[in-house]
Amino acid sequence: MASIEPVTAGWAAIGAAVAIIDPHDHVLLVRHSYGRLNWELPGGGALPNEAPDATARRELLEETGLRAALDRLTGVYFEPGHEAGPMLHFVFAVRWSADFAPAPASPEISELRYWPLDGLPTPISDFTERRARDAASATAAGVSLIATRIWRE
Repeated sequence: MASIEPVTAGWAAIGAAVAIIDPHDHVLLVRHSYGRLNWELPGGGALPNEAPDATARRELLEETGLRAALDRLTGVYFEPGHEAGPMLHFVFAVRWSADFAPAPASPEISELRYWPLDGLPTPISDFTERRARDAASATAAGVSLIATRIWRE
């Protein structure tokens, strides 16, 4: 019987984000107060030994003040060229609720707002646009390679 060797060629950091789409197909985005001052899905990097779903819930709370159950995984994205090194990004949908009252809950977030999918703000990356559209679609979650990010200013 042949032995199976584990793949040990490298590693990837983990990030997770949340997509909240309202009944009018608007997505909740947060605006960073640092870097490009860009618009982004609420999310961020995992803590050591933190599962992606726990990361998504923690980041949603830290950035928007919302506590919400995750509805479904909408995509997994591998970005080998991420500035922090290879990264696996997980995106989870949260079912919108009329009770949600998101507000910037961190100094990292200068504002947040729901935006129409066909009228997303700038600056924003094509990666954020893609994840928002994937989350809004009814298709099953897929795994995608993100070669580079293109920024709309």
